[in-house]
Amino acid sequence: MSVSRNPNLGVGATVADIPARSDEDPAGAWRKNLGRTKMALCLPRPDSWWSGPLPSQCPGFVDGKLHSLPMPDLATCSRRSVLDYFDNTWALNELLFSSLIGEEPFYRPPYHDLRHPLVFYYVHPSVLYVSKLRLAGLLDGPINSYFESLFETGVDEMSWDDMSKNVIEWPSLDDCRQYRGEVYRVVHSIIENHPALADGHKPIDQHHPLWALFMGFEHERIHIETSSVLIRELPVHLVAQPDQWPDLPPLEGASPAASSGAERRMPGSDLPVNNFHRIAARTVAVGKPLDFPSYGWDNEYGERRLDVAAFEVSTLLISNGEYWQFVNDGGYHDRENWSETGWRWRSFRNVKWPTFWVPAGPAGSHQYRLRTCFEIIPMQWSWPAVVNFHEATAFCKWKSRTEKPADGQPAQTYRLITEAEHHAMRMEDGLSESAPAEPFNNNLRWGSESPVSGQGERLFPDLFGNAWQWCEDHFNPLDGFKVHRYYDDFSTPCFDGEHQMIMGGSFISTGDEASVWARFHFRPHFFQHAGFRIVRGSSATAGGVVHLRRGQGGPASIVAADSADGGAAASFERAMIHHYGAPELQMPFENGPCEAVNFPQRCADLLTTWSRKLGLSVDRALDVGCAVGGATFRLAETYSRVVGVDISEPFIAAASELKRTHSLRFEAKVEGVLRSEQVAQVPAAAAERALFRQADAGCLPADMVDFDAVLLNGVLDCLPSPGSCLRRMWGGRGIVRSGGLLLVVSTYDWRENRTPREVWLGGTVDEQGRELRSEDGLKKLLAEDFDLLEQRDMPFVEREDGRHFRYSVAQAMVWRRR
Repeated sequence: MSVSRNPNLGVGATVADIPARSDEDPAGAWRKNLGRTKMALCLPRPDSWWSGPLPSQCPGFVDGKLHSLPMPDLATCSRRSVLDYFDNTWALNELLFSSLIGEEPFYRPPYHDLRHPLVFYYVHPSVLYVSKLRLAGLLDGPINSYFESLFETGVDEMSWDDMSKNVIEWPSLDDCRQYRGEVYRVVHSIIENHPALADGHKPIDQHHPLWALFMGFEHERIHIETSSVLIRELPVHLVAQPDQWPDLPPLEGASPAASSGAERRMPGSDLPVNNFHRIAARTVAVGKPLDFPSYGWDNEYGERRLDVAAFEVSTLLISNGEYWQFVNDGGYHDRENWSETGWRWRSFRNVKWPTFWVPAGPAGSHQYRLRTCFEIIPMQWSWPAVVNFHEATAFCKWKSRTEKPADGQPAQTYRLITEAEHHAMRMEDGLSESAPAEPFNNNLRWGSESPVSGQGERLFPDLFGNAWQWCEDHFNPLDGFKVHRYYDDFSTPCFDGEHQMIMGGSFISTGDEASVWARFHFRPHFFQHAGFRIVRGSSATAGGVVHLRRGQGGPASIVAADSADGGAAASFERAMIHHYGAPELQMPFENGPCEAVNFPQRCADLLTTWSRKLGLSVDRALDVGCAVGGATFRLAETYSRVVGVDISEPFIAAASELKRTHSLRFEAKVEGVLRSEQVAQVPAAAAERALFRQADAGCLPADMVDFDAVLLNGVLDCLPSPGSCLRRMWGGRGIVRSGGLLLVVSTYDWRENRTPREVWLGGTVDEQGRELRSEDGLKKLLAEDFDLLEQRDMPFVEREDGRHFRYSVAQAMVWRRR
């Protein structure tokens, strides 16, 4: 396929700039969709365009512009308020699509070829209403089964070069508009007639059939935002701002020094000052209460309490002016600024500046204008820089590398915020658990981003709205996460380590997306109305604190900060004994199960034995759930490079200290307050080959692919979605390479406070009352891509003190990927 490498091809190009696609190229088939639509697609749209209410007759229409209504309160909403919210949702979407001039922008694929054309997204939200209302029993059958098959499922591209999309002959826009009209009338009738919306109704919760109705509203509002990004990527001559669409905020004009009134195409000295604010350590709670009276997506529910270390964060989002410094300094051309994956993306796309910047001067002059959804305007240097995750992290690395420290001060490092830190910032700014209030730029208050300095007196003016904020976290489920039966694959496919969290919403985020509960995500190369703010001087953690105490000589000692009940310190102590304790410490009694000691090392040895037996490569291995690293270091005695990952920051800190110093003191409880001092030691050669990373086994990082051997020990029954973790092992970007080994070790200790019962691999009964064993569930899941080489029981013992031990027997399965 002939692929354009022009990074700005979509935003400011004319039709002549788009390379012609030959008839031999299946992607060129999109042009055959043209010429079949009869209705007028001029601006402004005639009344016949609207399948629901006219914008001027719609709730939310104020001073000639249509804005978003707030989310309904599901405990008190009236039939009228639900109808108003539906009409507002429907009209906003159709108003957005009324910006497209003629047929071409509906059928033309986006310049990156990674998404369906906009005709799909014009129809798709209405199809979801039908699907979910049928699941809820509110609709007996299909409205148009062909449409509901064709427009049901979108695409979530795996990579920036994943361009294998279906070659589809789409229906005419006349037929699409007719279908939308039929769906509108059906949904409107359900709202008008359903008895549960009568005055004085009971609250609508996740178990109520009408939950599917509100699911349809919020799904359409998500697509208002994502469709607006695709429109922003179209050549500008194919779009125009509808009259009723919210205006842009007041624009920055010419440079004060330019009496001619010429626009300023380079940043001046009057950019907003982006100071850093220190936030003290605190505990934050993440998760939406089940009884909160608004609609929520499945990933919002559950709970997590996190101890957030003190951190310094920029009060403002990074502006176009700040980001220009990175561009002007050659930041896009210096590989040192980019992650390996980010550099591959940048090179493939030949990106030289943010995608919505439009060059406005000679090559190399770094003069730019700005593309909004519908037009190209003078560059707004005080607006947030809209970039993808790769570009945001490249800026952080560039700033860390190039910023000169003040005299006598250490060099600073910069990174993105985490989800937990976003919550800490809310607490610092005095925000309550309610929908973000004015003056945030969300709910279509304006038709674009606005200055990062905001208009209010808040400490963090753009904590919500304006532009989403990229986070360091991968998208992940909260403890107690459960899928909803009306949309069981909304979140779980994205707990894959390949989707980054985004927080706070944008100018066009409405409804649930604009609420404090919203937790969204996108692939790191994906463009959304997203920017970023930065944290100075520390690395991101997922909670937990470790203190290293160094003496005058000998190894350091390590102590985990204790929780109120002593659980954290006890857990850490048990882990150190389990991984590094001498056999006589792990089991001091001759008549005890002495064969059960050194369990992490025995797991590693099982993998290496099979590698040698089959003559396989021993280059790269991965230890998932490595804890304090005993198995990782054992694997590193055989494999050239071994990565250990664990979600616990204290565990990773201990393992990393062992890698650095090769020895570490720890304590073991004898009885009461008595402790014995121990020393963990690892071979220097193994330490050199090992690397430790903090990561969640439920969403392993996207760059973890093609390992020769993977150890998955004791994590499956601790994950909200064990199947998602296992499915990462194979596929085009599988963690286990073809021909590689996978060792799965588990006691199948399923608990509903960690893993929803419906996704357990076993330990339950089916609808016919038959027992389902985890062993069988695991085999069923892996058998299509792996061959089972060995299955055995492996006992292990965990010491609590000198006379209390816990004996368990895990099941181990060695698999080889075909």
